[in-house]
Amino acid sequence: MAGLELLSDQGYRLDGRKATELRKVQARMGVFAQADGSAYLEQGNTKALAVVYGPHEMRGSRSRTLHDRAVINCQYSMATFSTAERKRRPHGDRKSTEMSLHLKQTFEAAVMTQLYPRSQIDIYVKILQSDGGNYSVCVNAATLAVIDAGIPMRDYVCACTVGFVDETPLADLCYAEESGGVSSLALALLPRGGQIALLQMDARLHQDHLETLIEAAMTACKGVSKVLDQVVRQHLEEVSMLTGE
Repeated sequence: MAGLELLSDQGYRLDGRKATELRKVQARMGVFAQADGSAYLEQGNTKALAVVYGPHEMRGSRSRTLHDRAVINCQYSMATFSTAERKRRPHGDRKSTEMSLHLKQTFEAAVMTQLYPRSQIDIYVKILQSDGGNYSVCVNAATLAVIDAGIPMRDYVCACTVGFVDETPLADLCYAEESGGVSSLALALLPRGGQIALLQMDARLHQDHLETLIEAAMTACKGVSKVLDQVVRQHLEEVSMLTGE
């Protein structure tokens, strides 16, 4: 698919959005009573489930224990039915391992791990339906799950995938745009301080376009943070009504 086909002369994308427009985000917190924290999030047609356990005592090898902060353990996986390809997706494949590492790095920058020395926090994220921006959707879902678990964070950590087509930055890419040969990057941001938690690029991009793309990604992340903040506030209102507080 040629890059020009992804953006019409009128400035509309394949799914009818404008260049800087985000996909619709819908989310619920506290979807699993058994976990310490959980959340379900839809961003466009990409759907993810995040579950958090902890902080708890270290499990397995004690050599991994950190005496000044908690260890964050992340595990990413995709449901077999999440894409049109019906192939087995073992937890240990290269892509899942890489994504788990990216999630770990992201949340190490956001969670106040120093409050829980010699402890472990487990974050499990599963993609139920994949339509682009898997990393970003996982970060956004996991942020809500961590908040639901009552674990202190420096700020919301929000992520978005952006691409560059015909000299125009496109925010929040869908699968058709990601697979259309677009130069793209995924960025995770702590919006209040403007701190970048993770920046990932899988394709070549001219350095003249890098700053423009990062700015577009940061703006998109701030838009996502407003949506997540509304979800958290709505959840708190619902919990307060149920508990009578």
